[in-house]
Amino acid sequence: MTLSPAPRRNGLNPLIHEASRLLIVSVLAECETADFNFLLGTTGLTRGNLSAHMARLVSAGYVCESKTFLDRKPHTEYRLSPAGRKAFNQYLKSWRRLTGKSS
Repeated sequence: MTLSPAPRRNGLNPLIHEASRLLIVSVLAECETADFNFLLGTTGLTRGNLSAHMARLVSAGYVCESKTFLDRKPHTEYRLSPAGRKAFNQYLKSWRRLTGKSS
C-alpha cells in the first residue's frame, strides 16, 4: 500500500480532488458497496479510465476491492475504506471552508 498524498495548503487532497476520482469517491460515499458495472454506468467513465482510477484509490487505501466470480464471470465490488471515508469527509470540510458553504 502506498501512502496517500498530503493535503495541499488549501486542505484539498489532490488524490481525491481529481474530477473522476472525486466522482467515484462521492458515489462510494453514498453506497455501502458498488460493483464495477454500477460505477461504470454511474460515472460515465470508460472501462480503462475507471480501472486506472480505482487502482489509484485502492493503492492509497481509500477503497477496498473484492474480486469474486458470479456465474463463472469476474465480479468486482468496491467500498470506501474507513481511511477513504475520513479523507473524503476532510475534503468536504475543506471545500466548505474554501467556498463559504456550511452544508
